[in-house]
Amino acid sequence: MTAENLDKQTITVNSSISLKGIVKAIFKDNVHVQIGGKVISLPLSNKDVVK
Repeated sequence: MTAENLDKQTITVNSSISLKGIVKAIFKDNVHVQIGGKVISLPLSNKDVVK
């Protein structure tokens, strides 16, 4: 493949994953969730909130 061919070929992926964890804290703009031994911070937006 040449450099020209690499520029023309793009791959896009649109997918979601589901993780189960323990919610440790909820703040105004993010949620801290423990998954395994790690606590991660997930940003919130209006579209992320499930009613």
